[in-house]
Amino acid sequence: MSESKAKTVITDTDALVARGLVPANAAGDIARVAEDFRIRIPAHILSAIDTVAADDPLARQFVPDARELQAYDGEMDDPIGDGAFERAKGVTHRYPDRVLLKPTHACQVYCRFCFRRETVGEPEAALDREELAAALDYIRAHSEIWEVILSGGDPLVLSDRRLAALMQTLGEIAHVAVIRIHTRAPLVTPERITDDLVDALKRAGKTVNIVIHVNHPRELTEAVRTGLARLADGGIPLFAQTVLLKGINDDAETLASLFKALLANRVKPYYLHHLDKAKGVAHFAVPIARGQALMRALQGTISGLCLPTYVLDIPGGQGKAPIGPSYLEETGAHEYEVTDYRGGKHSYSDWR
Repeated sequence: MSESKAKTVITDTDALVARGLVPANAAGDIARVAEDFRIRIPAHILSAIDTVAADDPLARQFVPDARELQAYDGEMDDPIGDGAFERAKGVTHRYPDRVLLKPTHACQVYCRFCFRRETVGEPEAALDREELAAALDYIRAHSEIWEVILSGGDPLVLSDRRLAALMQTLGEIAHVAVIRIHTRAPLVTPERITDDLVDALKRAGKTVNIVIHVNHPRELTEAVRTGLARLADGGIPLFAQTVLLKGINDDAETLASLFKALLANRVKPYYLHHLDKAKGVAHFAVPIARGQALMRALQGTISGLCLPTYVLDIPGGQGKAPIGPSYLEETGAHEYEVTDYRGGKHSYSDWR
């Protein structure tokens, strides 16, 4: 690969065609897709994509697909109900003790299955000074807020200077004990993970957790692992969330490999998300029954520390619900049948 190609960030259909990621005869459809949801594929991901493989799991996540133009019953502009719980611009207060603070709607990469695709990447990408001040005032005024979750967009698109100032301000709010950051940056722009960034994140002087978004073991390149190690060595606990995606990770072997690799790199698998019903994402959908079967296949065959919770974000903003398989069936008063990880059935009498 030439040096110029290595530094490329693809943001338009012509570049996709030139790179061999989209056939020329599909360019018209892809351009229409890009009118609704932007294209951005950074250099690190471009270097990791296998352009020869027709169903490369990295390309499928980030390269636009004409199927995004298809409409399906039940799809929604705001599938998890952010708007219903917005209390100030950029602030979503859905759960009693925590809020989402979205300082930006920009990302380093635009995932084709994004549940916020209606808002992510818009020109008004960041909160301005007055909007951020109002958002922080809301957090100060609500003493029940124990945790602030920085999301977006991706908060790590902000400069170290802006992040440090935001973290310090949040750290000065007495009732905020924990700050959580949801980000794709360590996976798609690992060069972003520097010692200066770690120092900026620690300016809060409080517990800071990072939740990375990762869907396939091939995303864990050497550069990514180095960045994760830098965060972990800096004292920042790491967690991971994964979306169950058809043709990308909807088999037990791929999920097991991903979850084991994460834990080996000091990242605790946290959530396996059932796909949200955003517009244009139906071709990624995996049935709940399939997701439950996959979780059952993983139970007992890999370390319990590797297992995330399989969750559904209830449409309309009613929060997440665990939807994994059940291993317990009531058979009478205080009596149960329990299924072990091999499928064996066992009677159990509860304490009385």
